[in-house]
Amino acid sequence: MTTAELILTVRTITHENIDAINQHVRKLSSEQLNWRPNPGVWSVADTLAHLNEFSRYYHSAFVKKIENTRFVSTKEAFMSSPLGRSAWKSMKLGNAKNVKRKFKAAKGYNPTIDPSLVTGNEYSQFIDCQEELISIFKQAEGVNIKRVKIPISMSKIVRLRLGDALLYVVFHNQRHVEQVVKLVRHINFPKK
Repeated sequence: MTTAELILTVRTITHENIDAINQHVRKLSSEQLNWRPNPGVWSVADTLAHLNEFSRYYHSAFVKKIENTRFVSTKEAFMSSPLGRSAWKSMKLGNAKNVKRKFKAAKGYNPTIDPSLVTGNEYSQFIDCQEELISIFKQAEGVNIKRVKIPISMSKIVRLRLGDALLYVVFHNQRHVEQVVKLVRHINFPKK
């Protein structure tokens, strides 16, 4: 895969994520945003707060590494590392937009454990974060996405190639956007 192909893939999915959230969340009331079908299930606001917190870590890591890298040659084709491929494939939705493998969110990214993550403006923050991510893709086009390494949020020791990390974050976002869409389409979701 070339850098251009990978960037096109993550950019396309990110635009689809923005469109889905605009379509399903923009006009929701506070009651709808905070509705849960069951006590242990995240609301729309919880899910977006999780994504926004996740973005805060990864976007900062992306920008820092891209701005400070010496690997500016983009001629090398991108190939995922075994760890990177495993990471992003575990996040990727199935063909039927189903979650193949569930994960527990880390404490600092879980709004049911840390309610302060939900601030009341999750929708606008999400849109801002996704637009910031699109600008990061543009920056990534100018570096070697195979050689630039990004520390993962759960362990600063474990690092993914930038290309793998971009796929991981975008597939993670897509997974939770699909969660929001399913929640809004729930039979008991409040009408207003």
